[in-house]
Amino acid sequence: MLAQGAHEAAAALAGRRLARLDTAVIADLHGDWRAPTRLYGSRLRAALNPVADRVALTGLRHADGIRTVTGYTTSLVRALGLEPADEFPAFMDFDSFLQESTGPLPERPQALFVGVLERYKNVDGLAEAWRLAAPQVPHARLRLVGAGTLRPVVEQLLRDVPEQTSWDERLSQREVSGALDESTFLVLPSRSEGMGRVIVEGFCRARPVVASRVGGIPDLVEDGRNGLLVEPGNLEALAAALVRVLTDRELAQRLADGAHASADLWTSSAEEFAARVRALVERIAGLT
Repeated sequence: MLAQGAHEAAAALAGRRLARLDTAVIADLHGDWRAPTRLYGSRLRAALNPVADRVALTGLRHADGIRTVTGYTTSLVRALGLEPADEFPAFMDFDSFLQESTGPLPERPQALFVGVLERYKNVDGLAEAWRLAAPQVPHARLRLVGAGTLRPVVEQLLRDVPEQTSWDERLSQREVSGALDESTFLVLPSRSEGMGRVIVEGFCRARPVVASRVGGIPDLVEDGRNGLLVEPGNLEALAAALVRVLTDRELAQRLADGAHASADLWTSSAEEFAARVRALVERIAGLT
């Protein structure tokens, strides 16, 4: 059984025991299992944090194997005194982002955010940073794509900076690809991030990223080569990075070239991914 997370691995182990199955359980670790309970903030969730942590640790320690997706998730596992059975990214379908050749950077500079409007994505911090940055780049825009509980934050930003902000609640993958082509770079100011699929989508379209130095993001983004990294929670640094790329076209182009060169490192075919998963399962289940 492939369990998509630490808590899910604990559930799979319990199910295996109840059903008396002779089945291997592999925990797929895509991020920090502690982040959801700490970043959604209710008192009930806070009270349940210790219980949730124990469940997750049970899943990781008793799973027959663990697969991680980045160096960051591998470091989380090793901090527990465990060793992953393998490390490779999850399969992600990037066909919509690879079908057409990439185009030049747009004439009008634009930053693009694509993601759920939730606290762990730091949409509230991005809104504050854009209020700081927008007056310094009067011809630039911030486009946001996504839905979530922080919708009121985006609606307030649209009222505060209406001429330089736009928002789409939902776009298809092909439409996101088009939005990337119309933008200078992505912005991903997350408080927690296992990997960040949207970063690879941007790389496929030759678009760099301004992002937080948090979680698995630094495994993909090399500061100064295919994007810029800022410390999480530093709104002034985020605003400064936005202004820097929006106003320096030479820098933006250099980062875009680096982003495009990085795409191949994180894209693989379904057949390649299936072969790696099959080899992992056979090894852990003792079939080879």
